[in-house]
Amino acid sequence: MNDERIVTVFGSSRPGEGHADYAEARELGRRLAERGFAVCSGGYGGVMEAASRGAKEAGGKTYGVTAEFFGRKVNEWVDVEVRKKTWEERLFELIRLADGFVACKGGTGTLVELAVVWEMLNKSVMARKRFAVLGDFWQPILERVREVEQGPRSSSASRVWGEANGNLVHTVATPEEAAMYLAEEWKRGK
Repeated sequence: MNDERIVTVFGSSRPGEGHADYAEARELGRRLAERGFAVCSGGYGGVMEAASRGAKEAGGKTYGVTAEFFGRKVNEWVDVEVRKKTWEERLFELIRLADGFVACKGGTGTLVELAVVWEMLNKSVMARKRFAVLGDFWQPILERVREVEQGPRSSSASRVWGEANGNLVHTVATPEEAAMYLAEEWKRGK
């Protein structure tokens, strides 16, 4: 994994084959693999399966970070399963492995993933990694949080955190745009 560029994809476990969100995630996995990225996901169904499937169909490598907590099997498109005991260990392994992130449409689990990565970037808890959200689903949340994070600074604030210096989460419209954004940022070394 040392010389690989890995993108972790977050998203709902619910959509199945034939659903638009599944098709979009499958396209995302393909586009990422075509740009030389390995794809990491939570390893189960829905968006996770679709992103892994798209990457495999394009000749890419896939990782699935699963947890004993869920008691489910990894999807068939995962090359390397990384098994953790708890939900929390799984989340932090998904973050640790990644050189970049894409959040697709999802529920509360995806919201937690988005929030934890964003906060870690915002507070410089980890090295700067690029983060894209696919589509406009998360836009209302991003906008509301940025009202606070980029708003006026109180006189007692001793430090301006990351988001106040510019957006840490980049919105993209298509899977191709997500892959292109991450590849271009990688080339810049940022």
